[in-house]
Amino acid sequence: MKKPVVDYRAFRFSRINEPQYKHIWLLAGWIVYFSLYLLTENLIDYDHCHVIHSAVDDMIPFCEYFLVFYVGWFFLVAGSLLFFFLYDIDSFVHLQKFLIVTQMVAMLVYIIYPSIQLLRPETFPRHNIFTWIMGIIYAFDTPTGVCPSLHVAYSLGIWSVFMKRRESSAGFKVFLSLFVLGVCLSVMFVKQHSFVDVVCALPLCLLAELLVYGKSYWLPRLRR
Repeated sequence: MKKPVVDYRAFRFSRINEPQYKHIWLLAGWIVYFSLYLLTENLIDYDHCHVIHSAVDDMIPFCEYFLVFYVGWFFLVAGSLLFFFLYDIDSFVHLQKFLIVTQMVAMLVYIIYPSIQLLRPETFPRHNIFTWIMGIIYAFDTPTGVCPSLHVAYSLGIWSVFMKRRESSAGFKVFLSLFVLGVCLSVMFVKQHSFVDVVCALPLCLLAELLVYGKSYWLPRLRR
């Protein structure tokens, strides 16, 4: 097994400000995010939410098989963060900052302009393991706080970081691009997000990209 670039076995909280451990502070962003998520989920009433819908949504059929990408997203996020945390600290810092920007801006939007989608089917057209799992997801995940889609924003953030790594092989980049595309489509096909939510995630990602990479990555390339 590849050796981590940082020896976390020697970590103590009292040492968190040391150069090799300072990036751990960025994980606190998840505490803030989940705190805001729980508040918005429990304190914003459905009656105060704006319905997100577009004509495109009516043209997209429910397809439970996209659950593979939708659920795979959770492994993509956790796996990417863990991989970078162990083997590429710079990429971990970039990705975590990207996620924090999207999280904080999205939560602000959810508070100022509460949103809800009413796209979920009342009954599933088929009954199989995929629809059974979707039923569980529907039961635990409310249809509020949907615009912009963080499923899409996180995926594009991960894609952005991996695509900039010289160590990432061409084959992996192709696979990741197709998987991220599948995730972005899946949120609409499993009726967890509107097409509007997906589109609104794009400027959010652009903002995060500019804030995280603007000076260090894009500015030198634009000057060439």
